[in-house]
Amino acid sequence: MRGVWFARLLVLALLSLSLYGAMLPDAAPSTDESVDDDSEAPFTPSDVPEKTAEPLDDEDVESAPSENPDPLPYLLGGIGGLLLLAVSAIFVEYIGVIMLVALVVPMVSRRKKHKEDELNRGRILGYIEANAGIHFSALRDGLGLANGVTAYHTNALELEGKVFSWKSGKYRRYASSILDKTQRSNIRNPLSGTRLAILEVLAASGQLGLETKELRNRLQISRQLLNHHIKELHGRAMIEHAERSKRAWKASTYGQEQLQQSRTLQ
Repeated sequence: MRGVWFARLLVLALLSLSLYGAMLPDAAPSTDESVDDDSEAPFTPSDVPEKTAEPLDDEDVESAPSENPDPLPYLLGGIGGLLLLAVSAIFVEYIGVIMLVALVVPMVSRRKKHKEDELNRGRILGYIEANAGIHFSALRDGLGLANGVTAYHTNALELEGKVFSWKSGKYRRYASSILDKTQRSNIRNPLSGTRLAILEVLAASGQLGLETKELRNRLQISRQLLNHHIKELHGRAMIEHAERSKRAWKASTYGQEQLQQSRTLQ
């Protein structure tokens, strides 16, 4: 899967940046304060050293230690980057899957193999074969598995060449490798027939969108069929709710991009 090693290097760099900032000592007090403190003490002859120090050479002056850098920018950069990465992984599925494969899968793979692992992998493969184009969250919820377990087995199946995955909007989708080129193309770009017609009508309606009743009247299809295609388009992030009503739909930015790509291919 693309981006796994990049994610590992990015997390390592952010952690190193945070640790470097944490290990830096606090900034040294300013010279003005130190002069003031020394000036408060009365001068006595005993303070004068018996043997005066030799004058510093130019090399000694150049090698004098400089002030320590401020650790705050390093801490803010490292911790802030890690928090941003975590939030992105929560709200964008394909980023979350990459982070799971990059960080969790190596830990899960070290444990001993059990019959339960073989059973889960078989269940996942069968579920993907029966639901081509399913995205990661739906696969996880449909089988009742944890994030790490799902990421571990889907990654293993992909490495074995039994499934393949691709980015679709904010989702990571999976399908069986037994599909031929035509079937793969149709799954990757599902805009055909009724779905293509729905997206074209919604794109033409602009930001106001259309309610499902208006869509049925324009396309002359049944409520059940329309609801099925609406669910699929919404699951693929190609349409979204319009602001004027929860029953109204409009084409998303990603849906408009896919529609334009479909027209180009035609």
